[in-house]
Amino acid sequence: MPLIGLRLYFDLTPRFIESQLINTKTYAIVIITILIPLISFFLLKNLGLIKSINLKEVQERKFPLMIQILLILVIIKMVFNSYHSPEMYYFFVGILFTTISALVLVIFDFKVSLHQMGVAGVTMFLIALSIHFNKNYLLEIGVFFFINGWVASSRLDTKSHTIPELLTGFFIGVIPQIAILNYWL
Repeated sequence: MPLIGLRLYFDLTPRFIESQLINTKTYAIVIITILIPLISFFLLKNLGLIKSINLKEVQERKFPLMIQILLILVIIKMVFNSYHSPEMYYFFVGILFTTISALVLVIFDFKVSLHQMGVAGVTMFLIALSIHFNKNYLLEIGVFFFINGWVASSRLDTKSHTIPELLTGFFIGVIPQIAILNYWL
């Protein structure tokens, strides 16, 4: 979801941003949020800390979420700063709080839908971008609400989650993005 939020920002922002900067930031996010987690998955699987990529056991989610928190901190400290691109900086701060919330729930043995968290967070970020730039992104927002429903129904259909887990995931994805709006909106 961080990569989708990044691409939405670069595609929809009315500001001029050099293509080299866009490519650099995109490559950094791909490395930090896709390649490093893939390598970490194989490491955790070989160490026996997780059984499969589905993370069906609640306790299996602990180490991947801890790694995700560290990677998001790297993004906040190294890739974006609050002066040059406050929207992206605070988007990732919101992702950090969302991930910390998911980790806290795992500690209390509650399995939350990570898919729903991610899609809901990006949806709220898109709504915030629409307000911030005073642009009409209703089509994109509508598509993301459709995707929210699609993700939720697919998670229910595969019996991966219950309705409370999906609702908790939705609110954990949205609330941190709303909470940090005051800093950049």
